[in-house]
Amino acid sequence: MGTIAENLAHIRAALPETVTLVAVSKFHPAEAVREAYDAGQRIFGESRPQEMVAKYETLPRDIEWHMIGHLQTNKVKYIVPFVSLIHSVDSWRLAEAIDREAAKAGRVIDVLLEVHIAREETKFGWDASELEHFLQDGSLTGLRNIRIRGLMGMASLTEDTAQVKREFARLHSVFTSFKERYLPQIDTLSMGMSGDYPTAIREGATMIRVGSSIFGDRK
Repeated sequence: MGTIAENLAHIRAALPETVTLVAVSKFHPAEAVREAYDAGQRIFGESRPQEMVAKYETLPRDIEWHMIGHLQTNKVKYIVPFVSLIHSVDSWRLAEAIDREAAKAGRVIDVLLEVHIAREETKFGWDASELEHFLQDGSLTGLRNIRIRGLMGMASLTEDTAQVKREFARLHSVFTSFKERYLPQIDTLSMGMSGDYPTAIREGATMIRVGSSIFGDRK
């Protein structure tokens, strides 16, 4: 591993211009975020609301904070005043809670709908057909204080690259189908992490979430 700045430069050099890099800073200290910031990175991903709030309060205000982890409805209020994008909207209850809290804060919040594509049962996310039901009946698109920007998904944690490729390809096809039928405005497909982002990019990702390849292993 190089320094944080070297790692960022290395990843950026290989990224197509169409792909946005989210530096996953969860479990890394504010100093590490600052190092990445000084190297030009502005978008950071966190998975715990309290940790995100603590970093937001001590770091530069032009940082875009992305919530990438499973979000409990009772924690939404902590991040609503400043979060830029919530990747992990995985249920109707959560979508409603974000809409409600965003209205209180006088904001419209950008979100991604998380689709379950992995084999593991532990991963969160909508089943694509269940999500389609909420899009067909207009419930999700009727929420006034959230703006659906696209989809997010996590592939299985496996050495089987063919399976990972299939899962990303499936998410891309769901994205294309939903864009054509229900969500003409969507432009973001967030998929791919340190171990599999090159595959995700080949399968159509427009946003990748990279942590350990930038910051090293979590403390």
